[in-house]
Amino acid sequence: MLESLANEIYSLCKDQHGCRYLQKKLEERNPTYLNMIFNETYPHVVELMIDPFGNYLCQKLLEHAGDEQRTILVETAAPQLVKIALNQHGTRALQKMIEHVSTPEQIRLIVNALKTNVVELIQDLNGNHVIQKCLNRLSTDDAQQFIFDAVSANCVAVGTHRHGCCVLQRCIDHASDAQKQQLVNEITTHAFTLVQDPFGNYVTQYVLDLCDAKYSDPLIRRFAGNVCTLSMQKFSSNVIEKCIRIAEPGTRKILIDELLSSVFLEKLLRDSFANYVIQTAIDYADPQTRQVLVDVIRPILPSIRNTPYGRRIQSKIIVSPAGTASGSANGNGSSSPFQGYARGSANSNDGTNMLSRRIQGLEIQDSNAMQAVNGTSGSAYTGSSSGQQSNAQHQQQPQTQNGQHHQRHQAQHHQGHPHYFTHQSVHQPLRNAFTNGDFRGYNYM
Repeated sequence: MLESLANEIYSLCKDQHGCRYLQKKLEERNPTYLNMIFNETYPHVVELMIDPFGNYLCQKLLEHAGDEQRTILVETAAPQLVKIALNQHGTRALQKMIEHVSTPEQIRLIVNALKTNVVELIQDLNGNHVIQKCLNRLSTDDAQQFIFDAVSANCVAVGTHRHGCCVLQRCIDHASDAQKQQLVNEITTHAFTLVQDPFGNYVTQYVLDLCDAKYSDPLIRRFAGNVCTLSMQKFSSNVIEKCIRIAEPGTRKILIDELLSSVFLEKLLRDSFANYVIQTAIDYADPQTRQVLVDVIRPILPSIRNTPYGRRIQSKIIVSPAGTASGSANGNGSSSPFQGYARGSANSNDGTNMLSRRIQGLEIQDSNAMQAVNGTSGSAYTGSSSGQQSNAQHQQQPQTQNGQHHQRHQAQHHQGHPHYFTHQSVHQPLRNAFTNGDFRGYNYM
């Protein structure tokens, strides 16, 4: 019987088996047992809350105690709540206390005890869980305001800390509209510092992920003038990519234009972080800006083509994310080697000239194909200005005894005309290559 243990309950609380015995007695919900245990333990609540075994008894007592008894426990522990919060055992008991507070008086006691040490608690391995419990359980905005005030006043110290950056994100989750605006304003003010930090960059990304332009747009504009610098840093480059993806069209253009105007564009293309920003810019720019970006990058491609970054950027220039040809005015959606060149017709000199230049030097080793070139079809190919030569010149080309041509033919004589590749005399694989826009299987001069 518990009565036989009168005046020994405090010592039992600090013993593993004794503590378990007392917890079972509390679970019986016997008022006599509850009062006995409470009367002998509340004067020692601070010591018990940080004890490896006693903290479990305190948690159970807070769960089963009445409002008056709980208020006494809070009052007794209040002067040492910060010490308790920083302790590996005490933090659990204090979180249980916060979870079960039920009156304004109890809330006031806890808030007053913690409000002067919020930043210290946030940055502590154990204490940060106490602050997060306050965000979760304290029922009114006023009860939580002390946390928002402390975090806003110490935004950089909190946001650049391993634990602090997580707490700051939870603050945003639990904030009212006014509190959220308060936090975002401070984050925006210190965005340049936060974005370069291993932990702070997650805070800025969290604001961007709210997907609300009234929060994200002012934040993104804080990076204007430093886009290139931030693009070449490990942590901030991720944020700049996200800014380009989610920014309003006008703001996105400001960011991309800054990349375009940079005298260090080749350095950005070669940089292990900035190249991803360039790739994102190619993917998300409006068509006009994208074309300008492609035109600026294209002359630099030969010098970076053999780098992993260069190959990826080149592939994005060849094929856009939506499957449209990059650099193509007509947006024909083809993934052929003719990217950037209009496909002409028999009556289109511009299109056929560009087509002819692109496939110049294609080697044909098919006798029927060459007969079509030099035979009845030759006079019909009038597409390119360079190809306007007489049939006599065609007939002067050397031929082998069996009629097969083994020399590299001159593209200007016949390849300028798009119907050439669909002629029935042209061998089937070549016709398929033209239809599919894929000439990778053929030799070029």
